[in-house]
Amino acid sequence: MLEKHSESEVHVDKVEQGPASSIAFGLERIGLIAVRAPIISCIVLLALIVGAVFGIYRIKIDDSLSQLFRSDTREFKQYEEVTKKFPAEEFDVLVVVEGKTLLARNNLEKLRDFVTDMQLVEGTRGLVSLFSARQAPAPGKLPAALFPPELPEGAAYDKFIETVKNNEIIRGKLLSEDGTLALIVLSLDPEVVASSKLTKTVGDIRALMKEDLSDTGLNVQLSGVPVMQLEIRNAVERDGLTYNILGILAGCVIAIIFFRKISFMIAAAFPPMIAILLALGALGWANFNLNMFLNVMTPLIMVISFSDSMQLTFAARDRLIAGQDKFTAFKNAVLVVGPACVLTHGTAGISFIALQFSDSDLIRKFGEAGLAATIIALVAVLSLVPVFGVLFVRNEKVFAVKFQGADAGVQALRNFCYWIAVRMVGRPGLFSLIAVLFVGGLGVIYANLEPRYRLADQVPDKRQAVAASDRLDAKLTGANPVNVLIQFPKGETLYSPETLQTIADVHATVEKAAGVGNVWSLETLRRWLAEKAGSADVATLKEYVSVIPEHLVRRFIDAEQDAVVVAGRVPDKDSSQLLPIVDKLDTELDAVRKKHPGYEIAVTGLAAIAARNSASMIEKLNRGLTVEFALVAIFIGLAFRSWVVMFACILPGIFPVVMSGTVLWAMGEGLQFASVVALTVSFGLGLSATIHFLNRLRLESKPGVGSALAVERATVLVGPALILTTVVLACGLVVTVFSDLPSLRLFGWLSAFSMVMALVADLFILRPTAMWLINLHGKLQGPDKPAI
Repeated sequence: MLEKHSESEVHVDKVEQGPASSIAFGLERIGLIAVRAPIISCIVLLALIVGAVFGIYRIKIDDSLSQLFRSDTREFKQYEEVTKKFPAEEFDVLVVVEGKTLLARNNLEKLRDFVTDMQLVEGTRGLVSLFSARQAPAPGKLPAALFPPELPEGAAYDKFIETVKNNEIIRGKLLSEDGTLALIVLSLDPEVVASSKLTKTVGDIRALMKEDLSDTGLNVQLSGVPVMQLEIRNAVERDGLTYNILGILAGCVIAIIFFRKISFMIAAAFPPMIAILLALGALGWANFNLNMFLNVMTPLIMVISFSDSMQLTFAARDRLIAGQDKFTAFKNAVLVVGPACVLTHGTAGISFIALQFSDSDLIRKFGEAGLAATIIALVAVLSLVPVFGVLFVRNEKVFAVKFQGADAGVQALRNFCYWIAVRMVGRPGLFSLIAVLFVGGLGVIYANLEPRYRLADQVPDKRQAVAASDRLDAKLTGANPVNVLIQFPKGETLYSPETLQTIADVHATVEKAAGVGNVWSLETLRRWLAEKAGSADVATLKEYVSVIPEHLVRRFIDAEQDAVVVAGRVPDKDSSQLLPIVDKLDTELDAVRKKHPGYEIAVTGLAAIAARNSASMIEKLNRGLTVEFALVAIFIGLAFRSWVVMFACILPGIFPVVMSGTVLWAMGEGLQFASVVALTVSFGLGLSATIHFLNRLRLESKPGVGSALAVERATVLVGPALILTTVVLACGLVVTVFSDLPSLRLFGWLSAFSMVMALVADLFILRPTAMWLINLHGKLQGPDKPAI
């Protein structure tokens, strides 16, 4: 039986496939252009590589935490306006100092020295800590510092510490209720945060931590947006190197093991590597920024291109073993396998186009980059595999003789594929019914997955920032800001009675809101003055605001004094838990809006934006995936000119998605941005095996050949390459488990699992389904085509 498969394949090669019978409408012939002048093609390729290298150097890293929610919506524009007017949050380094002996006299002295030293770090604009607290001002005098130059001793010190712990300005805000955790807020220059200088600035802070506090027994960690951005930036750079090295090694090792010739390894593995280089270079010249999703572009390009390069190389290798010369072998490989390659890239392209329906600029950019990379990968693979084959394969006749009887590795895979095919075509109706029921059951589970989002998923969880934020969540009600923006109507000023009352009412509402704590505003200062100085008049308030450093005032009063914020903080919970908090707060503020008409009051901040938008954005992506199922099935059916093919590819296409969703459900996970994007992309990529099998089945379904025999032949001829490419692709994607970014780890392992499930679907669902449909319809053909 296996000898017949080889004879069938050679017979197909002798009949050149023209555009009229091509499922790709002849587009695969672009792969024959370069092979006609391989030397010139390599010179052109070298020039393109040089240009790509310069393009890669142009790629910058987008480490913004708000990048996922960047859009043209009113809410996001309002959030951007707030960050411009009150730029503190985007540039604050949060220093979290914790320990049971935090308020011991020696430790407090060293902590004060540390705070003093941090103010001298280059790039620092200002600093807020428990040492910033002031005593109540005496009439006509500037308020004195809460902490005296020389700390008291003995019983006087104990009394002093009680005063510190009960200070309204710092209690629950800069110092935990139990006195074991202190928060130091270090404001950095925006130019430093946006540049490479951030690395040095954060490094200087860490050096001071070690120098000033190493012998205190206190635990000191850094968090805040700049630190998170730096950790994201470092992780993206480190991950890119890891993916490139491990992905390339995986491809080369597996190719050399099964081909056992360096020349075939070059033909199979080098085009995907070059595709990666050219695609990243093109993205650089197109001014794309590297981010949490574009960082997986390297393994994705490897996935897209390596599958087809392996299929082309396998096809050419079989033809060489059958006795063809290398030019004819690679030419016919392009003509026979090339149409399926074009179609696989087409389905991958549709997956990336589907991402354009997202509200997120980040995800849309990822879709654009993926589509561009798909086109570049297609041209690179179709052109370079035959070029490298013609240039590097030597002694075809010696090779053919050597491997005709000694091809144990590939032969073992073919035997395995044949064993599966025989059993799958035995009872196609029964197996098809089982597949429908099984996939339907998994689909019900998948439909119950709920959207999930946490800010921590964007940040490296093996570094300090997430751990420090967790401590703030536990001790100071949270590290994530939720702001209420108050904009004044014309005619009202900052210190007008109506404005001050509005601020007071909003502040009180936020304070009472469940789940929100650490509330700061101008009202905080006014209350303190009223209690400690016994004066609530506007003149005293103005005087006190005037002596506060500018960077502190800008935290809650904008430069034009026509808007203020009431700032609160919430823990880093899942968006489904934060949304009720945000919505309830917004509803409770309606009473303030009615009481003070003309004042615009809006709940904003990254946590609020994420809580409101993440679920709807994820659900919209998920709905887009459902639409993608239908579009891809119709696309493949039209390309094959066959409704049989259209229906045959539906079940194996859906299976990897619903199976992956079931695994997420079993793990207690929901649908995150990374998971739904991974499933969207994997659906298009996973159909590669389906398309290559159906293309081979199309060629094997000739008059006089039974449907069972055609399925068996197609399985044996394309199966080994499909298995090998799935292994390589899974390895190329699973390397993301080495990432520090939780979202990338999720994207990587879920994509790899989906690829493996796509192979399972191809072997155990596609074959009986295709067989059953062929038997039902009587043939695998289009309405205006002869039997194929």
